[in-house]
Amino acid sequence: MHKNKLPTNTKKPEPHQASALKAHPFWDFWGPIILTFSLYTGIRSYIAEARFIPSGSMLPGLQIHDRLLIEKLTFRRRSPRRGEIVVFKSPYSFDPLLRSRKAPSRIKCALVNFPFFALLLGISDPACDAYIKRVIAVGGDKVSINAKGVVFINKILMKEPYVNNYCPLDENGNSRCRKLNEIVPSGHVLVLGDNRRNSWDSRFWPGSPFLPESEILGRAIWRFWPFSRLGSLS
Repeated sequence: MHKNKLPTNTKKPEPHQASALKAHPFWDFWGPIILTFSLYTGIRSYIAEARFIPSGSMLPGLQIHDRLLIEKLTFRRRSPRRGEIVVFKSPYSFDPLLRSRKAPSRIKCALVNFPFFALLLGISDPACDAYIKRVIAVGGDKVSINAKGVVFINKILMKEPYVNNYCPLDENGNSRCRKLNEIVPSGHVLVLGDNRRNSWDSRFWPGSPFLPESEILGRAIWRFWPFSRLGSLS
C-alpha cells in the first residue's frame, strides 16, 4: 500500500542566501530615520506644517508664540482672497532691492528652519525666513492706505475688526507709517500686519509693495497652541 507524500518544493535557503535575507545593519538603524524624515519633509512641503508667531505684528488677534497650522493645498487651486492670513517667503528672497545676488540654497534654508541645526551650526539667513501677514488687496484692486493705516479698496473703506493698533498721528496728521496709493498688479497681493503701528509689511518693502502669489507658502487656518485660544482662524 502506497502512502501519499506531500510535495517538497520548498528548499532551505543556502547559507549565502540566508545572510542576504537579513536586514543590513545600516538600514536597521537609518532606514526608519530616513523614512520618517522623508515623510515629514514631503508633508511639510506639500500638505501642511506648523508655525509659530515670532513677533507682535499680528496683534491683537495672533499673540507672540502662538502655534498655527499652515495648510498648502488651497492655493494650488485658487488665488488668495482678502482677509486670509498667509505665510510667505522673506522679502529678502524676492524683493529686488533686498535680495542678495546669490540666493541661499534649499539645503541651507532647510537647515536654518530646523532650530536644532541652526543653533548647532550657527547659521542664519534673512532670505530663509518666513513671514505671516493678512491679505488686504488682490490683483486689480486700487488700494489706498493713509498715514494712520486705514485701508480703502476701490475707494471704499475696508472694514477691519481685527485691527486695534493704528499708527499714531502727530499734530500735522502725519505718522511714521507709510502711505500707499497704487493698483495691485495681476498675480500679486498686498499684505499688512494687523498691528498697523508695528509691522514691517508691504508698505515698507523698498522694491515693490506687492507680494507675488508664487512666494506664498500657505494659509493659516488653525491655532493649536495655547489651548486657551484653540480654534479656527477663518
